Amino acid sequence: MNFIQNIDNINKIDNNYHLRNEGRTDEKIIQMWLHGKSVHTQRGYRRDATEFLEYIEVESLKEARLEDIQVFTDYLAEKELAASTISRKLSAIKSLFSFANKIGYLLYNIGAPIQTPKVKNRLGEKILSEEEIFRMLANTNKQRNYILIRLMYVSGARVSEISALKWRDAQAHKDAGVLNIFGKGGKTRTVFLSAKTWEELIKLKDDANQEDPIFQSQKGGHLDPSAVYRVVKKVAKKAGIDKEISPHWLRHAHASHALDKGIAPHVVRDTLGHASIATTNRYSHVRPEDSSARGLSL
Repeated sequence: MNFIQNIDNINKIDNNYHLRNEGRTDEKIIQMWLHGKSVHTQRGYRRDATEFLEYIEVESLKEARLEDIQVFTDYLAEKELAASTISRKLSAIKSLFSFANKIGYLLYNIGAPIQTPKVKNRLGEKILSEEEIFRMLANTNKQRNYILIRLMYVSGARVSEISALKWRDAQAHKDAGVLNIFGKGGKTRTVFLSAKTWEELIKLKDDANQEDPIFQSQKGGHLDPSAVYRVVKKVAKKAGIDKEISPHWLRHAHASHALDKGIAPHVVRDTLGHASIATTNRYSHVRPEDSSARGLSL
């Protein structure tokens, strides 16, 4: 291929690029990038993208360069943020540039060479024991909060999933019942409950109709995830658990305890809605039942 042909090909690429992006703006790209993600993820990703763009002071993503991301990385390090926070922010930026490149808004994915910092695996520190779960339930006075904590643990549902449940999502099945949980990625999964948990859950229904939230706020709408956080923290404190726990700890506990009891990893994966069995298997290695340290003399 001669020089003239090379120039012609470059011009064709450039023309196609401009045709594809006619009328597109950074805001439209960001909206497309966030589409389908959870409200929590959208809020965090948008905040991280805004912080980056404001820091590097460019008018468009098209003006950003690899050096800008590197400078932003140094800026985050200077703020002495936790490695997990830096990793999360950089992952969001990398995701945005990767998306913009894939749909043809950007010619190059300038975020590809950026390495996110290694983060210490602290999963083992976030798993409550069965005894701690029982203490939390024993220290929950309100019926709604008791069932809320019990259901989060036995179903392994995310806080956003549990908050969004309506009574039509809870259906009787044989001598118990099932929950149809609408989760990440627009996927619905069915979680079979024990007869005892189903019995406790139905006590909460009273005369509610099928479209009513299972867990209602004082105003009658769905209980906000932030309210669930407050309930869990208050109950944990009352139970004497001196840890900064969140509702997600109940999900961690479900996975760990289920695997400890010999439930097959693929069953735990399907119950929790993990995208990969590798995610589920992390819990198998968090607190192994044995180690070579126990074989030493001292």
